[in-house]
Amino acid sequence: MQGVLLITGASSGIGAATARAASREGYKLVLAGRSRERLAPLAQELGPENVLTVAMDVTDMAAQRAMVEQALERFGRLDAVFANAGRGGSPGGFSGADHEAWRDMILTNVYGVGLTVQAALPALRRTRGHILLTGSAAGRATIPGSMYGATKWAVTGLGYNLREELRGSGIRVTLIEPGMVDTPFFDEPPEQALEARDIAAAALYALGQPEHVDVNEILVRPTPPLDED
Repeated sequence: MQGVLLITGASSGIGAATARAASREGYKLVLAGRSRERLAPLAQELGPENVLTVAMDVTDMAAQRAMVEQALERFGRLDAVFANAGRGGSPGGFSGADHEAWRDMILTNVYGVGLTVQAALPALRRTRGHILLTGSAAGRATIPGSMYGATKWAVTGLGYNLREELRGSGIRVTLIEPGMVDTPFFDEPPEQALEARDIAAAALYALGQPEHVDVNEILVRPTPPLDED
């Protein structure tokens, strides 16, 4: 057994793909999402004896702490956490976007990540575990009018600052920064995009390194299309 991995935003996309990849590597899994009904088929696929599903809202600290407690009660330890839950905003840029959509997105993408980290840290200190954060290539670039990009800049900063706080603790921190990924995040599939399993492979690469190797960041973008003759 590789250990116990907790994934938020686990019901689809990158979270579900990472759960499948981690299951193949022998991890016990704690899969968190907003809907238990959406998590149930994935748990059944991966083997219920090795999977705990938790329906929760990442912006609720009581729910975050309860999730960690359930994980410890079920598996006795927590070795890694992938703070992956996130959501998009709305079109319109800073001039015309739906400000309520902004609020929900900022709370999920930034505050929720911070809560996951804080709730899990006591357990991860005991195991000298690993924290992975889903950032984005959008958190390293300037995108006109993108509040979503601004939230991912915040996740980048969170990862850097968290790593400094935990220096000397044995806990590793990895930022996973995908470019465009074909997931249910988009209403229409993007033409040039990565697959969720590509990002899962990046996460499993970081998790699979020996203790003396700390993979700080993995930036993954689609290969540009071939030039036409």
